[in-house]
Amino acid sequence: MPKIQGVSHRRAVKVLEKVGFRILREGKHIVMSDGIRFLTIPRGNPVNAFTLGGIARHAGLTPQEFRKLL
Repeated sequence: MPKIQGVSHRRAVKVLEKVGFRILREGKHIVMSDGIRFLTIPRGNPVNAFTLGGIARHAGLTPQEFRKLL
């Protein structure tokens, strides 16, 4: 069972903006960067929990930290 439940792509983007990521490009996916790392968030509602866990991990967040920021 994933530790992060699926949330909408808008909420995921807001969490990532809180930790320093900015939107670079929007289309079918949202591409964000903090200057070093690039993340791609699909525009699904809700974003699959396993996908969201991978995005959080690549952003340098633990599932607990990501949930706190929601």
